[in-house]
Amino acid sequence: MARPEQVLLLEPQHELRFRGPFTDVVATTLKLANPTDRNVCFKVKTTAPRRYCVRPNSGVIDAGTSINVSVMLQPFDYDPNEKSKHKFMVQSLLAPPDMTDTEGVWKDAKPEDLMDSKLRCVFEMPAENEKTHEMESNKIASSLSKSESSTLSMKSMVSLDDGEVKKIMEECKRLQTEVQRLREENKQIRQEDDGLRMRKSTVMSAPHSSPVLRVKEEGLSTRVIALIVLFFVVGVIVGKLAL
Repeated sequence: MARPEQVLLLEPQHELRFRGPFTDVVATTLKLANPTDRNVCFKVKTTAPRRYCVRPNSGVIDAGTSINVSVMLQPFDYDPNEKSKHKFMVQSLLAPPDMTDTEGVWKDAKPEDLMDSKLRCVFEMPAENEKTHEMESNKIASSLSKSESSTLSMKSMVSLDDGEVKKIMEECKRLQTEVQRLREENKQIRQEDDGLRMRKSTVMSAPHSSPVLRVKEEGLSTRVIALIVLFFVVGVIVGKLAL
């Protein structure tokens, strides 16, 4: 008796693709959808269980829902000339309405109740130009994330409320007034300093100028006396001659 057709919808349907490099764990996703009006039990099996880690590898998919199965390939030495022979099988069966034990349902299931779908594994190693493109894409994504974070920080700085903006404006005005007052005080201090300097220079020059004036006055008095004496002597001589 032929097995019934698979009721689950698989995405992808036929191949599980793993993209290298394979020096680290490489994961791919298998989506299982249940379009029926009944719950469906499922199991995911592989021909190379030591090479893969599958989460979840079994369970129940409720009617009208879907789940994502993560298939992780363990690191290995990739040989491009070696063709992959690994395969996966998704096995399912309709869950009975009164199901309480999933493992018991699988044990009691008849072969004609089981449905299965098979997928083969494909390993892909990106070309050098694709690697460069991926590196550039990662750089662009990193720069975009940085620019977005800086934009968010700028937005957070700009998003001040009106009260805070008003306080900042008032503080700026107060600082401007204070600067103007300090400038006026500085100007007044300079003017007073210049006046003090002029007074000091006048006081210092006054004692030096008075002896000069005194010397000049004494010189004039001596000259006047000498001229009087000279006129007196000349007059006496002229008087004697006239006698």
